[in-house]
Amino acid sequence: MNRPIGIFDSGLGGLTVVKAIQKELPQEYLVYFGDTARIPYGNKSPDTIIRFSRQIIRFLISREKVKAVVVACNTSSAWALEAMRKEFKIPIWGVIEPGASAAVEVTCNGRIGVIGTEGTVYSEAYPKAIHRLMPKAKVFSKACPLFVPLVEEGKVRGPVAEAVVREYLKPLLKEKIDTLLLGCTHYPLLKETIQENVGKEVQIVDSANETAWTLYRNLENYGVELSEQAIGKYYVSDMSRKFKENAQRFLGRPIKKVEKVFIEKY
Repeated sequence: MNRPIGIFDSGLGGLTVVKAIQKELPQEYLVYFGDTARIPYGNKSPDTIIRFSRQIIRFLISREKVKAVVVACNTSSAWALEAMRKEFKIPIWGVIEPGASAAVEVTCNGRIGVIGTEGTVYSEAYPKAIHRLMPKAKVFSKACPLFVPLVEEGKVRGPVAEAVVREYLKPLLKEKIDTLLLGCTHYPLLKETIQENVGKEVQIVDSANETAWTLYRNLENYGVELSEQAIGKYYVSDMSRKFKENAQRFLGRPIKKVEKVFIEKY
């Protein structure tokens, strides 16, 4: 049976992970869920994040019989991953450890900036993960709550995005970081604007590619079968007019259907 991999995020941002997985595992059957009715996750309590994550994973298992799940949301990875791994029997991967690993590999001076939602930054998940790999690293974190609305509205370029990005990154640049970790899967969609503001001397790291590579390396290790036919399904909890439009533009290909799900019943 050609069972899919489930991927979920609070909205559009997790498609950065979808795109990376498609590159590493082009034949894999992927099912994506964007929790567009309850975005953003970054200002929610840990208990709420765990509840949302549980509902989505239940949906992916009951509706699509997924063989594995990628939590393509940094806030969910920070607060809910361990609880979900204990609760469900299928393999579940997050984005924190892969992102931290990539940042440690890239940095030269050990001064790493991390940007994310309020929830992710408050959890201190990234500094903890980075320090496990590089105990002497200096990690400077900054919450950027306006980045997700910018991405969801498709305003990733132009004067508004430029002003918001510049304001948020000022304190990190003062710390002489040489690496900036994008601790939210929405943020790579702002990558060009971010790079222009930090300059070429700062390496930008996002966890999507490293997460895809981790998945590629580990699927067979977990005894999970690889698929032989590429299929894509897309679900949301609220039918945003812009979701399909923005998703198609980002993925670079048409999406036949996006289906709305009443996620609260799961």
